Amino acid sequence: MINDRTIRVVIADDEAIIRLDLKEILEDAGFEVVGETGRGDEAVSLVAEHGPDLAILDIKMPGMDGVAAAREITNASGTPVLLLTAFSQRDLIQEARDAGVSAYLVKPFRRAELIPAIEEILERAGEDRAIAEEVGAIGSESAAEDKLETRRLVDEAKAVLMGSRGLGEDEAFQFIQKTAMQTRSKMRDVAASIVQGTLAEG
Repeated sequence: MINDRTIRVVIADDEAIIRLDLKEILEDAGFEVVGETGRGDEAVSLVAEHGPDLAILDIKMPGMDGVAAAREITNASGTPVLLLTAFSQRDLIQEARDAGVSAYLVKPFRRAELIPAIEEILERAGEDRAIAEEVGAIGSESAAEDKLETRRLVDEAKAVLMGSRGLGEDEAFQFIQKTAMQTRSKMRDVAASIVQGTLAEG
């Protein structure tokens, strides 16, 4: 669970044993598996049907590979995707990033790697939603640039806060968000002030 809410997940892997392992790990950690399949094209349909918080996809599947499925999923709904791969190939990883994949894990993975990776993806997805809401008009090119610039500044400001105040990453983002609300500013402007060292201590 994240923030007292059950996280809903779709899993897709053509190996039934991997799906079983994944489901067991996720359910033990308090997640809800709302759909599972061994095909990439069915994974796209399941995400569209259930609107999960996360999709976990294997890279090699019949119907559609994980990278192509990830591209369709992120374009259609923005659902974060964790990609599972049995081999670490630099070109493939770059292709996955271009398709909007949030993170990847090399199989065989351990529970100790999987859950933190999921938590990090969901945390970042929450930040991205907050930034997108602030920027607005996501369809426009200038809004997309604003979103990237805001993300860059927020990441820099988080690093400053984590170093100077000993905050965790989530706490640092919450500080930026809360300060923006209290001062009726944009997160981008608050982040820039933190990076420049000009933010008044609150």
